Amino acid sequence: MGMSYEDWEVGSRNEVGTHTFTVEEIVEFAGHFDPQPFHIDGAAAQASPFGGLIASGWHTCSVMMGMLVRNVLNGSTSLGSPGVEEIRWLRPVRPGDRLHMFNSVLAKRVSGSRPDRGIVTTLWEGVNQAGETVITVRSNVLFGLRHPPAPAGAQA
Repeated sequence: MGMSYEDWEVGSRNEVGTHTFTVEEIVEFAGHFDPQPFHIDGAAAQASPFGGLIASGWHTCSVMMGMLVRNVLNGSTSLGSPGVEEIRWLRPVRPGDRLHMFNSVLAKRVSGSRPDRGIVTTLWEGVNQAGETVITVRSNVLFGLRHPPAPAGAQA
């Protein structure tokens, strides 16, 4: 069995994976999901305030989610997420940028209404090759407990 609620330690920070963004994938993603000129057209991007092509923030989030699922959540007791509390796009992600994703555990608690699961509050950070944080995402994830308590009224 993969990670369960009990395995998450408040204060821990782990590297989850890395990804290098290419022109082709930036344009392809944006063409489908965020077709703003500075994501899909090199000339228009050059004339924009960004001075060149940049990845959509949603593309960056999607890449980070893929790393998290492949490298952490697969095989875990993850029950999904009730939502994202905050996304901050701090710096543009450009073609050739290599993003290192880190996941920190900010807090955790067993659910009061469903004691077979816990809520883990995490902070994802995407850091580029220059050591600059380009994105942060604060979210909650539900994880099943490895040894949940017996339901009330259950026979021992």
